[in-house]
Amino acid sequence: MIFHKTEEEIERLEMSNLLVAKTLGVISKEIAPGISTLRLDKIAEEYIRDNGGKPGFLGYDGFPNTLCVSINSQVVHGIPSSYELKEGDVVSCDCGVLLNGFYGDSAYTFTVGAVTPDVQQLLKVTKEALYKGVEQAIEGNHLGDIGFAIQKHAEQNSVSVVREMVGHGIGKNLHEDPQVPNYGKKGRGLKLREGLVVAIEPMFNLGKRDIYQDSDGWAIVTADGKPSAHFEHTVVVRKGKAQILSSFEFIEDIN
Repeated sequence: MIFHKTEEEIERLEMSNLLVAKTLGVISKEIAPGISTLRLDKIAEEYIRDNGGKPGFLGYDGFPNTLCVSINSQVVHGIPSSYELKEGDVVSCDCGVLLNGFYGDSAYTFTVGAVTPDVQQLLKVTKEALYKGVEQAIEGNHLGDIGFAIQKHAEQNSVSVVREMVGHGIGKNLHEDPQVPNYGKKGRGLKLREGLVVAIEPMFNLGKRDIYQDSDGWAIVTADGKPSAHFEHTVVVRKGKAQILSSFEFIEDIN
């Protein structure tokens, strides 16, 4: 079932997404060689709870942590561990928060020190594609318009779209209808109405699009071992221009 949100509900969603944005900002200060991904997770959990929220991912379908931290060839759903970041790593941090009865959800891919030009380009293209998808989240468009814009940007820049993992509706539940693929055809799929809130989250691979699930039952990994990138915003469908509820400003003002 698809839920279109009231203005009051959107205000609550904005608050939960603001806490996600600030949490990712806090994490961005800590990302450096030598820090473990489990330490990043603990910092995020403490910050969320100190600010009146609950970690949105912790315990969700049995997920054991606050953050999904995916390293290098991990696409999404990486489990924080004792692994210590090192120079050249690519680190995707996906964060969810439950605050005032509504969820926030956003993701950002970081680099640890210097990375190769092709990896830097992968991150740039993935982030650009996110905003191209967001531009299509307006009343009267279709879900396929979002996916088409994302897919087109990937293909124009010779990177691969992960097709099995998709965005989603969000509200009182972390995952709601509809699913929001990162590929599609113009004018196809659900017609968008104002008040629909979705998480748009392109996941692009430097190599082929093929993936597999790690033996831990969670992490999704590129089949060829090449790096992946993931950026995500929570967005409200509006007339004329989409409203982005999440934010990267607390990350990018620092880095």
